[in-house]
Amino acid sequence: MKKFPKRTYSNPIQFFSDIGFILKNRRKLKESRISGFPSAAFRERLMLAVTGVNACRFCTYAHTKMALESGLSQQEIKALLDGDFGNCPPGELNAVLYAQHWADTVAKPSADMKLKLEADYGAEKSGFIHLYLRLIRVGNLSGNTADKFLYYLSFGKMGLDR
Repeated sequence: MKKFPKRTYSNPIQFFSDIGFILKNRRKLKESRISGFPSAAFRERLMLAVTGVNACRFCTYAHTKMALESGLSQQEIKALLDGDFGNCPPGELNAVLYAQHWADTVAKPSADMKLKLEADYGAEKSGFIHLYLRLIRVGNLSGNTADKFLYYLSFGKMGLDR
């Protein structure tokens, strides 16, 4: 029997909540790009840490390509997807660990972890990090939900085998 990826949208309210958060904060996304934080490589480390938890094959493919373009090695990408953050730059490690925790807790991180992120990066930068985490969550859960739908629609002949 096929298993589905770990995380999917179980109802439309979850999806619209994530989309609403992104739309409400779209100016912050622009501010982040203008400020240069996080860098492209840092952003991809965050994306891959979350994708490693949520196991979206579409996001794995897309963000592997973007990570390679941003200068990450194939070995580092594989390690990030496997939850091994030993090669993360010291200034990014806490955020990448937070991203994994955030995904593991289904976007409900512990108060201690949230406080540590803000202490390490400040309010503005931790806000940018949260925005990127929500972006990848939408991608991951949408891709996984589409895969699950494809599996059912094709009577198990298509979709992700996990």
